[in-house]
Amino acid sequence: MITILGPTASGKTALAAALAARVDGEVISGDSRQVYRRMDIGTGKDLDDYVVDGRRIACHLVDIAEPGTRYNLFRYQQDFRRAYEDIVGRGRRPILCGGTGLYIEAVLKGYRLAEVPEDKALRERLEGKTLDELTVMLEELKRRNGSTMHNTTDVDTAKRAIRAIEIETYVEEHPDAGHADMPPTDSIIIGVDIDREERRRRITDRLHRRLEEGMVEEVAGLLDSGIKADDLIYYGLEYKYVTEYVIGRLNRDEMFRQLEIAIHQFAKRQMTWFRGMERRGLTIHWVDAMQPMDRKIKEILRLTGTPGITND
Repeated sequence: MITILGPTASGKTALAAALAARVDGEVISGDSRQVYRRMDIGTGKDLDDYVVDGRRIACHLVDIAEPGTRYNLFRYQQDFRRAYEDIVGRGRRPILCGGTGLYIEAVLKGYRLAEVPEDKALRERLEGKTLDELTVMLEELKRRNGSTMHNTTDVDTAKRAIRAIEIETYVEEHPDAGHADMPPTDSIIIGVDIDREERRRRITDRLHRRLEEGMVEEVAGLLDSGIKADDLIYYGLEYKYVTEYVIGRLNRDEMFRQLEIAIHQFAKRQMTWFRGMERRGLTIHWVDAMQPMDRKIKEILRLTGTPGITND
């Protein structure tokens, strides 16, 4: 397998699709929010990127869950393994692509996870605590468990922090609980390296473009369909701030300014996670995002020892 990771707005999706076209591959999404149907603009599915020279590249684990539900890492591991084995079984090359470092690391290293049930009593005890208070509790649980899961990328709302505490508490209380048998996945890992200022510029430009393309209308439509505002806010970033704008908690300028800052912070945390992956023993080969696409593809083919397959 080839894994392509990078921060938001680095161009990793287009790179993965172009690479798949060259090596007879199919893409497996490594994004925790693109699993949700009808959440297209805010999650940056960029479906047009999967059309290369008039041919649509297959992409797995996109649009597989309903908005308002709680997709999680345990489910992702199971879904990833099914997609991976399906692709390999058909003689094609899987390309894992995304920016959710926890999901990517979990399948590469074969995290052993239990499916954690909801703990209503714990949730009631935590209800009303601030995100800062919850974060302190979570860090202490992680320290005791020796856990590398649930960094600040994944717990940027109180609800997400409570779920993370619920998981870490379960792990602490059930060290011998049944775990899924999830083998590690051998992969060459490619990181898309983008200059900080260029990344910031792209994020701001993309945010303007997404708003012009109807991101507010997308969120309003989800709310009109019966999805609760708190459920959308749970997903963070675009869905948090745009929902707060739609329901009147923020004006448009406040929404844009706060969301722009949040996305910049998110990209920084993504890079922190990827550097942590390297410290935890995974080798990432970084390629310059600003290189022409053909040059990036050639570099990846060289690193993987893969001859480019063409379908001319």
